[in-house]
Amino acid sequence: MNAPVHWQHLPFFQTRWPALEQRLAAETRQILPPDSMRFAALEACSPSDVRVVILGQDPYPTPGHAHGLAFSVAPDVHPLPRSLGNIFKELQSDLGAAPESGDLRFWAAQGVLLLNTALSVPAGDAGGHAKLGWSDLTRDVLASLNERPRAFVLWGNHAQGFEPAISGADHLILRSAHPSPLSARRGFFGSRPFSRVNDWLKARGDTPINWTDP
Repeated sequence: MNAPVHWQHLPFFQTRWPALEQRLAAETRQILPPDSMRFAALEACSPSDVRVVILGQDPYPTPGHAHGLAFSVAPDVHPLPRSLGNIFKELQSDLGAAPESGDLRFWAAQGVLLLNTALSVPAGDAGGHAKLGWSDLTRDVLASLNERPRAFVLWGNHAQGFEPAISGADHLILRSAHPSPLSARRGFFGSRPFSRVNDWLKARGDTPINWTDP
């Protein structure tokens, strides 16, 4: 599988990807998302287009749900995964509306990089590839985005553990609890990340993100 064209300069693709790709190929379990969607988040946003980064953990382990973008699901998935349902509840509270489906590719089209810190998962085994080496790619991606101010949305301790890779001046870094049902009421609800990102973008003279209407 080829590296995404606009990101192939990252060290990960020379140092870690060949061995990781071999390990994926040797897996006997079903791996999600399908190979063709593995780098969908990076393919949807070139580095120059990224305005906002939202870090997730690993793809949804339910077949048919994950399609390569953190938190996003295929448009026909109902009911929504619980974390995404809570994201939509916060959108409704923050902005008064939420999308009709869980397909967030229209966010990516506006420069929102929806990056999981692992890009594969065995079906039914959440976190099963968390230690496979994908985290090196996450750090490379974050480090490559430090050359100009961007908004970084870090939900939960796992995402916040990657904050040391973010450097440079004038970024917006938003931290809160994860939208998981286990933690959403401990600081995710009421954090208003979507309006806060838009307020920051507008203050910089940039176009706000349309979070609600594909």
